[in-house]
Formats: sequence, C-alpha cells, structure tokens
Amino acid sequence: QWVLLPLVNGYQYVTPRFLRSGVTNFFNNLGDVPNLFNSVLQLKAKRSAEITARLMFNTIIGVGGLWDPATKMGLPRQSEDFGQTLGFYGVPAGPYLMLPLLGPSNLRDTAGLVVDYSGEQAINYLDMAKVSREHPEFFGLRVIDKRYTTNFRYGQMNSPFEYEKVRYVYTQSRKLQIAE
Repeated sequence: QWVLLPLVNGYQYVTPRFLRSGVTNFFNNLGDVPNLFNSVLQLKAKRSAEITARLMFNTIIGVGGLWDPATKMGLPRQSEDFGQTLGFYGVPAGPYLMLPLLGPSNLRDTAGLVVDYSGEQAINYLDMAKVSREHPEFFGLRVIDKRYTTNFRYGQMNSPFEYEKVRYVYTQSRKLQIAE
C-alpha cells in the first residue's frame, strides 16, 4: 500500500492508456507459456490448443504480444498455474499464507509460484529471462503492471473481518479453479 500503490499511481499518471495496455498484453503473453505448460500437465487438451493458438496469434499478429488479437478472435485468456496442477493431482492446499507483496496463497500455491517462475526462466520465451537479468527495470515494470491490473485494495471492504473474508474467497476460488 505504501510502496507499490504510489508507484502505480505515478505509472498511471505518466503512461498513456494505450501504452499501459500494451505492457499488460505483453506480460500476459509471456504468462501464457506457463499457462500452456500447466494446461498440458492437467491433461486439458482443448484448453492447451486454445492457449497455443493465443500464443501464436498474439506473438505473430500482436507483435510480440503488445496487442491481443486472440481475444477478439474468440480465444480469451486462460489462467493455469502449477499450484492448480498440484491441486489437480490431489496435493492438499496446506496452511493459508499471506505473502508480502504477493498477497493470499497457501503452501501448495507458493511452491507452484516457485516452479512457474523457474519454468519461465528456463524456457526464456522471447528472450525475456535474459533481458530481465541484464535490465532489472523490466522486472520492476512487471511488478508495477501486476499491481496495476490487480483491482483489490486492502481496506476496501471496510470490515474488521477482512482477513477472514479474503482467506475464504481465496480458498474457494482456488477450489473452483482446480475443479474447472
């Protein structure tokens, strides 16, 4: 709240909307690589084919993912992560965690975050892992964009039980995502 939100507000003030949209589309396109990987691991053939088509359309027609023509073609963005993959195979969620900067999670999903990040670095799609090591500002931009696209703000529920509500919503939404 005291670090990222002022950065996000400055980002919104300085950066035109079309450029922010391009940045978000680019990072979403990069995120489709682990989405595809996890979709295949969960044996979701149709979703894997749709994510593959999204990657191809957005990378080629969308100039590296700066635009999102796939959504206009009827291929909406799907979100799959290794935490969901572990849940698909019956790994229990474990204790609920509130991760600094990353927000709500559980032990299984935190391990999944590590695997997804490692996989993204190993695959090095569009040479982004190498470029990010040489230019840490890309990592910073990704963090700011992630916070910019996350609508939730702590304190907006105006409830003394906000922690419990967030935990409940997170836990139930993960169950639905795994069951999907």
